[in-house]
Amino acid sequence: MITDKDMAAKSRKLRGLMQQKLNVRGRDLRQSLRRAGRRLPRAVRKRGAELMRAEMLAQNPKTARQVDAAQVEAAYEQMRKYLESLDENEMRKARFLSMAGAVAANLILVAVLFIVWLWWRGYV
Repeated sequence: MITDKDMAAKSRKLRGLMQQKLNVRGRDLRQSLRRAGRRLPRAVRKRGAELMRAEMLAQNPKTARQVDAAQVEAAYEQMRKYLESLDENEMRKARFLSMAGAVAANLILVAVLFIVWLWWRGYV
């Protein structure tokens, strides 16, 4: 049986990792996972949903007996390993390159449209 304090500690640790690695803040695990969204892989989001359910059940002593401690520990370990493996510098670089690519594509599109407009008006 897992206690409310154990779940709160696990939740606090995961929220701290998400804040550090993904820059996602939340008052609880549910809000942090919702804000992280698709930045987390589907399997990790699924494990997060399991942890949210376990956290909710652990708050009541009667329903806390329904929580499988081994399953909660496995879900916690998978999420923790994934979050610790993230590289902030690599994510920052990927975000910058993505934004630069979008700006470059928009500039090319505007230039092509301008040339088409010049051709249509008969200047070229």
